[in-house]
Amino acid sequence: MAEMSMNKAIHAAFRRDLGRFIDALGRFPAGNRQRAEQLATAWANFDDQLTRHHEGEHEIAWPALEAVGVSHDVLTQMDAEHDTMATALADTRTAMASLRGSASAEDAASALAAMQELQRVTVQHMEHEEAEIEPVYLAKKDSPEVKAMGREFAKVGPVQGGTFFAWALDGAAPEETAAITGTIPKPVLVLITGVFGRSYRRSVAPVWRG
Repeated sequence: MAEMSMNKAIHAAFRRDLGRFIDALGRFPAGNRQRAEQLATAWANFDDQLTRHHEGEHEIAWPALEAVGVSHDVLTQMDAEHDTMATALADTRTAMASLRGSASAEDAASALAAMQELQRVTVQHMEHEEAEIEPVYLAKKDSPEVKAMGREFAKVGPVQGGTFFAWALDGAAPEETAAITGTIPKPVLVLITGVFGRSYRRSVAPVWRG
């Protein structure tokens, strides 16, 4: 099994959710307000996860990566791509809010188009980031700077952490699961996902099971 960083495993979760939304919006039953509400619930989680991820990269990951050799120019490019994604995210947020309010076929089509654009720019960015930075994460995983970065990312409340890991592991492939479980001690992961990941399992995961 090829080794991957937790960052790449998180990217896989974003890719999965984008695919799920596009599939669901493409098959949206016009007038079904219950389904519109379900998708709005899943969207709120996705929006929060993507926003936190890229804010955390700028504030925590980039300084650590620059300290271990990633060029400032590359990180500036990454931030420019984040700005492009933020615009697409805002457009999709508006479209999903409209769908939640109307459950109409027209708003479902608009939400689908916005989601497809968000997928395009997000995947393009993640592919660029993985090409430039994934080798650094793997080569420098035991460096003091990268270890300190991991500790900073871990400074979240148990509810936020439990939701994050329950989401990241939902539908993860074996290599993605290994990247996550190899970083977080298993007893800690079992505790936070079992106790504090319940909200995700009850309200978001079922959206994709129907």
